[in-house]
Amino acid sequence: MMRIPSSTYRFQLTSEFDLDAAAEQLPYLERLGVGWVYLSPILQATPGSTHGYDVVDPSRVDDERGGREALERFSAKARELGLGVLVDIVPNHMGVGTPRDNPWWWDVLAHGRDAAHAESFDIDWEAGGGKLLIPTVGDDDMPRERGAAIANVTVDAEAGVLRYHSTEYPLAEGSAPDGASVREVLDNQHYQLIHWRQGDTRLNYRRFFTITSLAGIRVEDDDVFEEAHEEIFDWMRHRLVDGLRIDHPDGLRDPGGYLRHLADRTRGAYVLVEKILEGDESLPADWRTAGTTGYDALGQIDRVLVDADAEEALDELAGADGSPIDWEQLIHEAKRAVADVSLNAEIRRIARELRSTGLEDSLIEDSVAEIAAHFSVYRSYLPTGAHHLADAALAAKEQRPDLAEPIARILPFLEAPEAEAALRLQQTTGMIMAKAVEDRSFYRYARLTSLNEVGGDPNVFSITPERFHELQTARARDWPDAMTTLSTHDTKRGEDTRARITALSEVPEFWAESVAELQNVAPIDDNAFAQLTWQAIVGAWPASRERLTAYLEKAAREADLHTSWTNPNEEFEEQLRSAVDAVFDNPVASNVVQNVVAETQSAGWSNSLTAKIVQLTMPGIPDVYQGTELWARTLVDPDNRQPVDYSSRTSALDAILHGAVPEVDDSGAAKLLVTAACLRLRRGRPELFTEYEGIMANGPASEHALAFSRGGAITIGTRLPIGLEQGGGWIGTTIALPEGEWIDQLTAAVYTGGKDVPLAAILQQYPVALLAKS
Repeated sequence: MMRIPSSTYRFQLTSEFDLDAAAEQLPYLERLGVGWVYLSPILQATPGSTHGYDVVDPSRVDDERGGREALERFSAKARELGLGVLVDIVPNHMGVGTPRDNPWWWDVLAHGRDAAHAESFDIDWEAGGGKLLIPTVGDDDMPRERGAAIANVTVDAEAGVLRYHSTEYPLAEGSAPDGASVREVLDNQHYQLIHWRQGDTRLNYRRFFTITSLAGIRVEDDDVFEEAHEEIFDWMRHRLVDGLRIDHPDGLRDPGGYLRHLADRTRGAYVLVEKILEGDESLPADWRTAGTTGYDALGQIDRVLVDADAEEALDELAGADGSPIDWEQLIHEAKRAVADVSLNAEIRRIARELRSTGLEDSLIEDSVAEIAAHFSVYRSYLPTGAHHLADAALAAKEQRPDLAEPIARILPFLEAPEAEAALRLQQTTGMIMAKAVEDRSFYRYARLTSLNEVGGDPNVFSITPERFHELQTARARDWPDAMTTLSTHDTKRGEDTRARITALSEVPEFWAESVAELQNVAPIDDNAFAQLTWQAIVGAWPASRERLTAYLEKAAREADLHTSWTNPNEEFEEQLRSAVDAVFDNPVASNVVQNVVAETQSAGWSNSLTAKIVQLTMPGIPDVYQGTELWARTLVDPDNRQPVDYSSRTSALDAILHGAVPEVDDSGAAKLLVTAACLRLRRGRPELFTEYEGIMANGPASEHALAFSRGGAITIGTRLPIGLEQGGGWIGTTIALPEGEWIDQLTAAVYTGGKDVPLAAILQQYPVALLAKS
């Protein structure tokens, strides 16, 4: 029988916070109420990797994170404390940026198509003229004359390598005879070093998104699957690990088949998938998984806390000359740009597959790119989701009537589940969606940036409590063991940063006036990016000058409008630095930011506590991202992957477990109280969390309550706290409690059910409550 956690707590492991350091915090997690510990990737990664997703050797546990013996110590300590272990694994790709570190890649470079691991990677050898193309050569090193050698390449025949600057590549056997020129040696290899920009168009191996240092592997091949998972299966056999989180399943050729294979080899262990769902999309019903990692839940929680009345005002504020930005047009243009430039190599590969069937049309690439740009979801899983492909093709023809005929000709090949072009299109549309939407459009669309989150649609401004209850009823029915989350290592803004930004939806006029003052002091020549900038500063405040500057540089370059990673625009980036400097150095700007924070701070705290208590008690398995049991006013990575101060958290938890009832203040101890109360109740009394029913309050402030019953536990949170206060608070508003005695897990107050109870009494101390039936 599958073991299912009551909750998880995510650790980001690094060389500084390795498995032994994490093990030291396990007693704290046990006292917090955590069910399982959830680890970031632990297989051998590129030396110095801060995240672990660039696995270079799947046969061993990462040395810098402690190695196999440290995992055994960690697991043993977790077992002693009654904690399970969940590990993040990366089946889609491997790190190849430093070839020497990856024995599989080194083998392919050394032996080409005859290598033992030639079939392990997804390589189109024909497209490279029989060679593996490596986009690494810098601008200044490209040959100036035909037949000349690449600059800064040296050959060390004795060591069996050639070096481009400090990066080593293997020499094919007999490829560097005495007297051979560097050019001749280069020509004799199974690989070709090409200009780094050519990776966008000429790359002939599948990669992770646009990252050429991460090469896709073919786990659809049984031998590759077994070798890539041998160490992982050994963890499971020896009960070092209880469950797995699957990174980026959409990159796999056959995610459903992969999950079936994995379930068979792990005897049906608890498995989650990092799958992004769009709109009303649901996971394929035949996938052998407990569900997603929770971005869908995150989006629903954030939106139920937004004031719907602010949509028009914020639209105008972030638009151009008062005209709202068209989200659908924005993402189509961004997806088309990604398909035409940074992921054009993938489009070309699909086109080559189509031409190999006998199709000949100069518009094939254009047609494939247009279809991909109109996909409304990350990908289809043919035959499942075939309607998404049909819809995308129809929309593409409507957008581009000139492509109607070539689209009609290629569509049968893209619809056939076993056709090579169809399989590759499915692997590619998610890459285009992720780069164009998450990594580009999210930084261009800024009416309320708390909604610009992974897995969410910023075009959906808010949802009602009634809709929220419908969604959770479906979650309880269909995916009761899926994960829920508020923050991850990939979220664009920490949960408490988003909570404060969400409060701006209650004061749009005040916010507009504040932005006007800030723009007067430190203008940014883009309305949307100005909104993103000032919302980030207010949401993350207090923050250091360095943190804010680093964030805005990354955000602007990801947006790829006025500046980019490959073509930085110093003038625009100086505007951003000036905006940050003004907040610290200009009294007017400083006062404006302080005033906005003062106006939204209490509401932000209320939103944070409500979001937390809802996420921790709603249907699903709640995850707590490291450190977010206190306020987490972080921004995008690497800001959200900073070391966590566990000593302060341990002390605060000790006080709470000895009866402290903290104030809602800057310390964040009230959030720790909420977290501990929810996790301990879920772990200790799981029978209280078996149902779901939305509860509607009665009275003048009823719209401000978000409440539901899980059977024996009732959660109550506060919506739109600024409007609640302006309307006179909870006076005259009640909630009907079922028969019995109900104890608030936060305050120990006791309420008698079978009647209406004033919310003013229940929510007197905190904006949230968790009532458990005694």
